[in-house]
Amino acid sequence: AVVSTQSTGKDEGIETIYPVNTIAFHQRYNTFATGGCDGFVNIWDSANKKRLCQLHKMPTSIASLSFNADGNMLAIASSYTFELGDMEHPPDQIFIRNVTDVETRPKNL
Repeated sequence: AVVSTQSTGKDEGIETIYPVNTIAFHQRYNTFATGGCDGFVNIWDSANKKRLCQLHKMPTSIASLSFNADGNMLAIASSYTFELGDMEHPPDQIFIRNVTDVETRPKNL
């Protein structure tokens, strides 16, 4: 199910909007991460309605995200979600990434 749209890309004047597949909330800072079919993870400050950072692009769609209890690690599941139909795609992978306060804390704290 599409929760929202995450990012756009422009190719020859055509705007492409990618669905958000997953949201994970940071317990300490009340920020959140989104992952979508574009393969990017973005971390957001909801109070200020700003993106705090965008992580490097993953090999394929982001299927799931989860912060650990301390909020210093983010699990990222990269899995093709068949948004372009049945086609050859990278294998499913899980990445565990350390995240810093700079990436997850709102700018006003």
